[in-house]
Amino acid sequence: MPGLEYAAVIRKDGTMVAEHKHGGGNVGEVAAQAAQQHALPSNDTRLTVTADGHTFNFLRQDGWLFCVVADEAFGRQVPFAFLDRAAQAWAGDGYPKRAEKGAAHSFDRAFGPRLREYMEHLNAHPESVDRLKAVQQKVEGVKLVMLENVDKVLVRGEKLQALADKTEELQNAAHQFRAQGRQLRKTMWWDNVKVKVAIFGSLFLILAVVIIVLACLAGGNRCTPKHAQ
Repeated sequence: MPGLEYAAVIRKDGTMVAEHKHGGGNVGEVAAQAAQQHALPSNDTRLTVTADGHTFNFLRQDGWLFCVVADEAFGRQVPFAFLDRAAQAWAGDGYPKRAEKGAAHSFDRAFGPRLREYMEHLNAHPESVDRLKAVQQKVEGVKLVMLENVDKVLVRGEKLQALADKTEELQNAAHQFRAQGRQLRKTMWWDNVKVKVAIFGSLFLILAVVIIVLACLAGGNRCTPKHAQ
């Protein structure tokens, strides 16, 4: 079954400080020779050399050379996904500083298991690289949409500060509207109270007149003014 067979981390001076071999053969020696013959001086450069049905894949990052050997039928995508992951783990765990002056293979026990773990995972699940790539493409797509929206805003001349000012103006207008609404409700409430007081006062006055008239009628003419004889 095609897959990843060998991986190594090589220092600037050519010293192989860590490696892991999946299977037998002299693939490690061939990889070391290929690394010497095909130098990668610049950072983040990638190279694939094909020989004897195998691909020797190299990644130069931060002065370190990462190598993985795979069956040629395994393609290029999975090997370079392995190299990216190995380089990230090497830098993230602080190995570059610790391995500056280490002897050859001095980190086989420390970092070799990590190489084996990544190698076994990708050999068993090479499709995971496609899933990861699909997720990355979706993220990049979202970034492109966001950038496009920002560009459209800038083309219309609506700078971010202008948008912030408009937002503040809308907030102030909303506060003023609420304040005016509260004032209007208070005014309408007082007007309603005044109308009710006037109505009740009128009813009370009418009722008082009616009571007085009824009292006069019940008592004869006592309510009628007397004229002098």
